[in-house]
Amino acid sequence: MPEPFTDVYCQSGAETVFCYRSGLMVYEETFGEGMLCPAGWNAAGYPLNVLTNCSSRFSRRDFQQPSAFHLELDGQSVEYDLRFVDFIKTETEGVIHSVLTLESEIKPIRLKVHTVLDGSQMFTRYLEIGNLSDQPMAISRLALLSGGIEIMNRDRIDEEIDRKSLYSVGYFENDEWGREGEFVWRPVPENTLCVDSRFGRDRYRHPLLFLRNNVTGNLWFSQIGWSGGCRFSVDLKAPAKRIGSYLSFSAELTGYAPLLVLRAGETFVTPEVHMGVVHGGLDDAVGEMHAHFRRSVLTLPAPCAVGAGMGAEHDMSVETTKSFMRQMADLGAEVFIVDAGWQNPPGEEMDWGGHNGHNVPNADRYPNGLAEIADYCHSLGMKFGLWVEIERLGRHAKLYEAHKDWFARDIYGRLDEGFLDFTNPEVAAWAESELTRIITEHRLDLLRVDYNVSPRSYFSMRDTGTGIKECIGLRHFNAVYKMYANLKKRFPDVVFENCAGGGGRTDWGMMKQFNHTWVSDWQRLPYSVLITNGMTMALPPERVDRLFAGMGCHEFGSLEAHMRNAMLTHMTLNVIAPASAIPNEAQAAFVRRSVALYKDFIRPFLPTARVYHHAPEADEARKNGFCALELAAADQSRAALAAFTLTGAKKDRFAIYPRGLSADRIYTVTLDNSGATFERDGFALMNGGVTISLPASMGSELVLFESKA
Repeated sequence: MPEPFTDVYCQSGAETVFCYRSGLMVYEETFGEGMLCPAGWNAAGYPLNVLTNCSSRFSRRDFQQPSAFHLELDGQSVEYDLRFVDFIKTETEGVIHSVLTLESEIKPIRLKVHTVLDGSQMFTRYLEIGNLSDQPMAISRLALLSGGIEIMNRDRIDEEIDRKSLYSVGYFENDEWGREGEFVWRPVPENTLCVDSRFGRDRYRHPLLFLRNNVTGNLWFSQIGWSGGCRFSVDLKAPAKRIGSYLSFSAELTGYAPLLVLRAGETFVTPEVHMGVVHGGLDDAVGEMHAHFRRSVLTLPAPCAVGAGMGAEHDMSVETTKSFMRQMADLGAEVFIVDAGWQNPPGEEMDWGGHNGHNVPNADRYPNGLAEIADYCHSLGMKFGLWVEIERLGRHAKLYEAHKDWFARDIYGRLDEGFLDFTNPEVAAWAESELTRIITEHRLDLLRVDYNVSPRSYFSMRDTGTGIKECIGLRHFNAVYKMYANLKKRFPDVVFENCAGGGGRTDWGMMKQFNHTWVSDWQRLPYSVLITNGMTMALPPERVDRLFAGMGCHEFGSLEAHMRNAMLTHMTLNVIAPASAIPNEAQAAFVRRSVALYKDFIRPFLPTARVYHHAPEADEARKNGFCALELAAADQSRAALAAFTLTGAKKDRFAIYPRGLSADRIYTVTLDNSGATFERDGFALMNGGVTISLPASMGSELVLFESKA
């Protein structure tokens, strides 16, 4: 295979053209008449002037808001009347980073447009906004990437195409806790469609969007790397009396205005947006998105150690903890995490939130401190981890009453008690110092970070000292990111596991400093399967934590289905018997065998696996009562496919067609439920499929494919 292709070139003329090429993605922008605007995309590798005298670029005059970004300062739009300053690019190991510098004729600002290409068919874009004046400026609107996507002249393709079915948009429809990753396709109306995250919505919708041209097969995909409010907008103009259609897009940060007050002489670096295009299907886009994430976003190691732990659902005594540690070690766990409740007095485990900020092991619960159980954990051959929620204070913590000045204030001026405002340098310094102490004092191998707040807290207001209040979001989360970056640099060998009330903060901005992330607290079938299915679109599977047993998943469904839902991700185990009972050996044997299979067969290729979603849409999966997810090694030498019945399955026999195999290889196929094996060539498997039997709802089969070559 050739090395990933990247190139940026600049063409001068009546308008300056910037052509960004990565893989087979081509995206072009033009600068002219004082404005930077998108000029079009290509998903087959062709620059838009491949026919020199017949360019396929579209005109800025075809769109009402053509700019490649939106920025409003003091109520004025500054995306026009811009002056070109310079354009530079640097290349390091195949990654190209270009910077276009512009200055405004309207306001005294310098704007730098950063674009990073890494060989995947997705690029990174962010802005640098510099205030050149001696006065503050209020940013009231900020879209990181915007403008035209394409103009489609249907007479060149098929005049009979229904204008109401030109495009579809894919996103996670549900924004509620426990319903993360519920992916849907919806038609794009001849109007404006917005998909919001956090601002005006709950925080459990990962900021991701797919945009599919149903006529040409192009598929755009984008993620906003931001933990605060954000919005994707898609605008389609397809007049009934014309055969042309006009599609535009915006990836915008949202909140109360002003989003930020830019102080005199200050330069602010925005969050990142990631955007790409392929000609192909959903999993082609997911594959490029995962490649981009692995190369450019999260470059930290992906330690796929099998996790385990216990928390406030149990009494958390030393004896119980040691009992569960022995049980987990026997089942194959490699890390044991003491979860929420370790600061609390005995009998008050479930009030763990009320004790946030205390961050000291309760002496009645742990008379010898945490060292006793940490040492015991290590003696069993497991690493030791600890849960902390550092960004919120509980009402029982001494700091709660002593530092009311650390809390944010909402738009009505009321204290948002519990939520710590990291725009206060004293708060950020305390939190970083406290986490440093916890990691060092308890000799942690893993730190699990939680975050249980209302998204309304993200949009509190603060006094800037300039006479203008600003929404805290941008400065707050930048300070949070900085804290975790500092800690990760200081403790590079400690695994950082992200959690936010489940999947409340899985965005790429947060993930930069974390090795992997909890994507939901919901473990019960059937939604647990849909969560895993969807969130392995947003994030590569080795970064997605899923739990076997615990948190209510034992209430119904088969043992096999519970296990397989975790086996194609970063696996975490929970207890299968209380401390007072003897584990069921048949149950334990299945878990041990499955964990060994995960370690020996799946984990070696998991960090580079391609993911195939055989039932991507949550609505259709629920309707049919069936879902299947496949991981395949990048070299096609092996694959694992987990199939699940949900509720209301229409049949009990299913044909599955693996996608990640090579047509010219012979594979040994194993059906894990029965242990039966047979051989078949890849062409026959991909085209003839494998028939499996699942006679009951909430059942599962695991099919393994291993090349003989």
